[in-house]
Amino acid sequence: MESYLYLSLEPEALVASMLAPEEFGAYMATGTLKQTSGQAMFFTLKQDFASDYFKLSDIKERCVPHDDGRPKHSVYLGIYRVLEHVPLEAIESLWLITAHGRALELKQGVAHQTKDQKHHLYREIAPVNPLIASSLGPVDFCRFITDPAKPIYVPRICMVELDLADLAEDPVKGKGHNLPYKNLGHIRTCLGEIEKKPIKTVDRLPRQGIIFRCIKGGIYIGDRNKVLEYPFPALEELEGKYNVWWRCANDSELQWTV
Repeated sequence: MESYLYLSLEPEALVASMLAPEEFGAYMATGTLKQTSGQAMFFTLKQDFASDYFKLSDIKERCVPHDDGRPKHSVYLGIYRVLEHVPLEAIESLWLITAHGRALELKQGVAHQTKDQKHHLYREIAPVNPLIASSLGPVDFCRFITDPAKPIYVPRICMVELDLADLAEDPVKGKGHNLPYKNLGHIRTCLGEIEKKPIKTVDRLPRQGIIFRCIKGGIYIGDRNKVLEYPFPALEELEGKYNVWWRCANDSELQWTV
């Protein structure tokens, strides 16, 4: 029986499994007593992934069916500093799983510099997960936060840009219609402060998970040398081709405190 390698993002971990991506996603979101049910996010990794950091030599011995023939759901190969030790070249698709266990596969692309708005809101996913306001576009933000010359940095980052509606251009006069963030006043204040510095922490410890309908553009992973983008489908595709996933994603939408 074939085994797969996954880079889980929440929690950050390297996992081997005999479950294909959609089945693995359903298991992570709904099928374990080790955590409360909820969203899951993970990358699939190339089958030929090799590493000097992780012990991969015994996967065939550990990732085997149960005595009754059921496939092995998960074998944890790493739970610490995983993201920085998985080369970007080994990463394939990104899977977004709703709390119901519905899966959406996002294909990989190359991120490009954009200057389409003045203000941005990012939710860092791994290895840290604060909510950050910034004047930097996604690529520049990724490079900034992974710059070892800065007093505080991470070797690699996975993050998502969130929608700000008309606050992206004018955080003072913008209405922010249909944004589900509860504390818009605090967000406005933080956006105003990035006129003086490139980033401002909005929330050091936001609630786990992402409001999928608030994703703007896509999800990014990268460092100083390379940034990959996983574009999020347009609304027309979500309401058509991915309708079942989209309805489940909105039905289980999180309530944010910021």
